[in-house]
Formats: sequence, C-alpha cells, structure tokens
Amino acid sequence: MNRLALLTLATLAWLGAGSTAHADEFDATIELFENAGESGEFFDKSYAYAVFPTVGKGALVVGGAHGVGRVYERGRYVGDITLTQLSVGFQAGGQAYSQIVFMQDLRAFKEFTSGEFGFGAGVSAVAITAGANAMASTTGSSASVSGGKKDAKTAGEFYKGMAVFTIAKGGLMYEASLAGQKFNYKALAAE
Repeated sequence: MNRLALLTLATLAWLGAGSTAHADEFDATIELFENAGESGEFFDKSYAYAVFPTVGKGALVVGGAHGVGRVYERGRYVGDITLTQLSVGFQAGGQAYSQIVFMQDLRAFKEFTSGEFGFGAGVSAVAITAGANAMASTTGSSASVSGGKKDAKTAGEFYKGMAVFTIAKGGLMYEASLAGQKFNYKALAAE
C-alpha cells in the first residue's frame, strides 16, 4: 500500500473510532433531526428512515467515509446498516457528521434494504449546520445550507423516493470530488 492510501485509512480509523453507536446516540441523533427545520417534517411523511449518529470522513486526494446506523420502519427499529464511501479528486481533511436517509414509501424502503444499495452521482444531502461544511453531499456536489441545528430553514425533497440530510459534527474538509455512498443492510433476526 502506498503512503497516501495508508494516510487515508489512518484518518478514517481515527474519525470512525467513535462510530460504534449506542441506543442513546441513536435516540439523540433522531431528536436532533426532528428539531432541525424541514428534516423534522420528513418523519411524518416518510415510510422509513436510516440514521447514522456519526459518519467519519477523511481524505488526501483519495478519500473514504464510514458509519454504522439503524433502520426504522414506521418508527420501529428493524435492522442495522453500514455506510461506506470512496472518493477520488481534489480533497483534503477530515470531518464527522450525522446523516439520516428518509424513504418515502414501501418501494423505496425495499430498494434501500435490498442488501447493498448505493447512491451515485446526482444525489446530494441537505446540510443543516451552516458554516461547518458547505459541501455536505453524498456526491461531492454542493448542498443547501441553513442557519443552525434548531428550527433551521432547510430545503429538502424526495429524489427517487429518498431524501438525505446531514448535520456536521466537526472537522474541516475541502473537496471537489466524485463520490458515492454504498449501504449494506442486515435485518434483525426474527424472534
């Protein structure tokens, strides 16, 4: 492995060190999104959602991100999910953010939980915290930015049955890159 790849992996490991989330982290993250402007409205108009309390992202030309989350169908916890992202382009830095993916209906839920689902180019996230990251996006493209975590004015809508929101937690990252997120879902064992 070259130095660049090792540095990128080390950065991801450092950012993702706290990504093992506990139940209270999930509840706190859900509450944060419920109180963050328009993302709160999506809980009532969505069939399901996946929440990631912490996604760690790091890059130096080649980058990546990783997060562990939970999927909720009609408000009920139904499975675990991991998020991975690889990117290539002009980028440097590291950051941590929370992310939620809303699924509009049963069709979107089945597509998202089909095993390995991925967002490609053209899908972007709405960044809820202003100033922390003006490029919070699943693809490296720009996103709408608002004034704060509470009662923020955000612009969000479903795209092919999915809507994505992020809240920056910390770090600094500059990027002009192409990236896609992949999700690997595992349903809870039937009791």
